[in-house]
Amino acid sequence: MTISRRVFVKAGALAMVSFGLDPLFLDRLAYAVGPSGRAGDRRILVVLFQRGAVDGLNMVVPHGESVYYRERPRIAVPRPDVVDLDGHFGFHPALGSLKPLWDNKSLAVIHAVGSPDATRSHFDAQDYMESGTPGVKSTSDGWLNRYCRHDQEHRQTAFRAVAFGPQLPRILAGSAPALALDDLGAFGLRANQAAVRDRLTRAFEELYEGAGTGLLASSSAEGFAAVEMLKHANPTQYGPAHGAVYPRGRLGRSMLQIAQLIKADVGVQVAFADASGWDTHVNQGAAQGQLAARLRELGESLAAFSQDLGERMRDVVVLTLSEFGRTVRENGNAGTDHGHATAMLALGGPVNGGRVLGRWPGLDEGARYEGRDLAVTTDFRDLIGEIVQRHLGARDLQSIFPGYAPSHSPGVITKA
Repeated sequence: MTISRRVFVKAGALAMVSFGLDPLFLDRLAYAVGPSGRAGDRRILVVLFQRGAVDGLNMVVPHGESVYYRERPRIAVPRPDVVDLDGHFGFHPALGSLKPLWDNKSLAVIHAVGSPDATRSHFDAQDYMESGTPGVKSTSDGWLNRYCRHDQEHRQTAFRAVAFGPQLPRILAGSAPALALDDLGAFGLRANQAAVRDRLTRAFEELYEGAGTGLLASSSAEGFAAVEMLKHANPTQYGPAHGAVYPRGRLGRSMLQIAQLIKADVGVQVAFADASGWDTHVNQGAAQGQLAARLRELGESLAAFSQDLGERMRDVVVLTLSEFGRTVRENGNAGTDHGHATAMLALGGPVNGGRVLGRWPGLDEGARYEGRDLAVTTDFRDLIGEIVQRHLGARDLQSIFPGYAPSHSPGVITKA
């Protein structure tokens, strides 16, 4: 059996990944949980990527502008159906479950946000947003991994950076340790099988044989301890609390399992989840339809997550991202094409909620990007930079966003 040094554990539904980092990081795992059995309280960031380019204009509707209705005769959300927020903007009705979070000021909208790069390629735009270097294709690591690598204020644990999915996302690629978990429940079942234990042990013995690390005798035991820690912490024992009900589907399951890991106190500081299906070129729908179905799952997942964590949300921020938005004008297939700016959501105790943040450029044709798209007035790095600095405590934003100095704070974090 062969196993790369870049992959320390990969069995069942768990992959532990570190790109170029010495296996000594596993030694720190023994200290991830203190004598009390708790990893210690820490501020947490959850990033949710809406892959496919969500239509921000139908997610957070500028119902106060007649241009919106003129340019979208078939897909505009009717005014009576909009969940009004401030008289000008409102949620799509499928996001009605988020209105209580808006009302209690733990949820904010950042509108007209995006990348300064002009690409309308999903692949390139996602890459730029995850690398944090728009227009630069040579960046090898992700901005969230760079944060973990350069931050020295928080204890390193094997579970500090976790992504839910079959592989490590671009945003967490890099030299800092990160985990990719496909399904906690499936992993728990498989980890209890003796065959998996034997296979893992053999893999670690082979990985470290002759490695010259000085950990030949203990490294495979410590590596397997990562798996054992997850099994003994048993995050799946933490069912949704406070009556929270997560929607069925991958996103709901991912948010449920992130909450389980947070409540298991295994040291999670940053978590990542994907939500696909936002590329609505054809039959997008208005108050109902394919976009409405995706938004309903998003809203119910976020609402359940907040309800489930309860008081723990005072230390948690959830941020939604999407690579770009959609055209202002609907296309001939009752859908929308690739655009520029979009809307993003920030949820949590530290959030300056109950507000639509960012400068709204309007939808008049003269104000649009290239005459067709909502213009970007907030660089996504300004938004992320504020959150990692004021919420997570990052001190050097240049190390996270090389070549860029965030200068315009949208004001999303109120409690630093």
